[in-house]
Amino acid sequence: MTTQIQKHSHLDGPRYPIGIQTFSKIIEEGYTYVDKTAYIKVLLSQGQFIFLSRPRRFGKSLLLSTLEAYFEGRRELFKGLAADSMDLDWTPSPVIRFDLNAENFSLDNGLELILDAHLRRYEKIYGRDPEDISLSQRFRTLIEKAYEHTGRGVVILIDEYDKPLLDIEEDSELYEKNQRILKGFFGNLKSMDRYIRFAFITGVARFSKVSIFSDLNNLDDISIDSEYADICGWSETELVATFRPGIEALAEERKEDFNTTLDALREYYDGYLFSLKGSRLFNPFSVLRSLKAKEIDAYWYSTGTPIFLTRRIRNIAIFPPDINGKMCSKEELLAVGLNDKNPIPLMFQTGYLTIAAYHKEMNLYELRFPNKEVEIGFYKQLLPTYVPAVGDPFSPFSFSLFKRDLFNGKPQEFMERLRSLFKDLPGEDHRESTYRAVTYLLAVLCGSQSIAEHHGYKGRSDIEVIAGSNIYIFEFKYNKSVQNAMTQIYDRDYIGRFAMDSRQLWLIAANYNSKRRDLEYKIDRPNTQKLFNSL
Repeated sequence: MTTQIQKHSHLDGPRYPIGIQTFSKIIEEGYTYVDKTAYIKVLLSQGQFIFLSRPRRFGKSLLLSTLEAYFEGRRELFKGLAADSMDLDWTPSPVIRFDLNAENFSLDNGLELILDAHLRRYEKIYGRDPEDISLSQRFRTLIEKAYEHTGRGVVILIDEYDKPLLDIEEDSELYEKNQRILKGFFGNLKSMDRYIRFAFITGVARFSKVSIFSDLNNLDDISIDSEYADICGWSETELVATFRPGIEALAEERKEDFNTTLDALREYYDGYLFSLKGSRLFNPFSVLRSLKAKEIDAYWYSTGTPIFLTRRIRNIAIFPPDINGKMCSKEELLAVGLNDKNPIPLMFQTGYLTIAAYHKEMNLYELRFPNKEVEIGFYKQLLPTYVPAVGDPFSPFSFSLFKRDLFNGKPQEFMERLRSLFKDLPGEDHRESTYRAVTYLLAVLCGSQSIAEHHGYKGRSDIEVIAGSNIYIFEFKYNKSVQNAMTQIYDRDYIGRFAMDSRQLWLIAANYNSKRRDLEYKIDRPNTQKLFNSL
């Protein structure tokens, strides 16, 4: 895809469309725009009913707004863009768009009120049959009247169809109610297909097991099709071609060269892959926030992580580092159920994991965190599901205090703080996997370089942490002994690979004694020079 910077009406640099998802506003008011309009022709050739899943804040709403402007025949907005030079039918069609993205569905009748408001807006234009009572009947009549009023096939655009489910996943009664409403509503698309020119539905996830799409068996899911891999999000080519001045300004602010800043942007915001034949993509929302603020930080996760997702990870006791490298089939990636025990496919569809590789011999996709922003953000949401007290900046368990302990070489203070923190855990949560998970998450969130279960030549250490000039090796046991854990560190030579390292090495053996209900630990400080001489 080509990229383009629109004309600017001001003299102080590019305008970044943060939070602006209306195509006409971006074009008319001179905001910077990455041209994705060439996809219009490709989509029109794809079929009549199309579904696209992409993570939140990834450009789905802007894509629908762009399609809306095209189907309304507003060719003047596309001047200089790819679609303007293509052989397209610019004759206006009636467009009915439902945006379910920014609403609150926690009210018992929230979904009905929102759908009613959308229907009323279009019924003022095309009319309403007074005999229609249900939302589904009104939608069906609206499609028919819009077709009769204009003589053109109706375009249906539905943005974030799944938000009425994601928002209330833990309220099973309301969830089932919203599911029934959406199923009846979407069922109109198939029964009214003779009046429909084009229908495009977006969402974070495709919930096959809730039967919303069961009646729409001709819905074409393009979510991981290679032809549409780059339809949302920005490739590095698009990023640099469109936003070079902003990247240069960010580099100047950071007092580093352009390529170093680009590397930092890659580390934080790049890495999304929706097809092995596609480009690795940057998150548009985070890039825009970073360029405007002239600061690289975690922006995307702060817009909201579904709490049920982190709870599910917590409840099935996946060791957080093990999330990286999980395998899924194509069928699992495309269709999930909110009640599935395996949360990994939903993590892919919600943007917390992305395709890292395809293993042909097993016909499985390998998934990993796309970038640092997502990994750190997810861990920040996950840690409080283990220990709710952590993270409060005014408590003795704040990240800053744990970080100070690690980076200043104070393992005694770190372990005492950890020991006190674990006393806040429910009794059933006192197990080795919990201690390992919490310690690993704390170390990562403190900004250290952390490795879980490093494969050495004699075995795997629990956690290895590098924090400034300090190296920590942790080994955890449950109802055994501290000495047992320390002996394992030495016997399996977890320290051997650090023998020539000039940094201070700390060995921490820990054991939870269920009778005493206490975390016991021992800290050893081996002489690395002596280790080196023994080689």
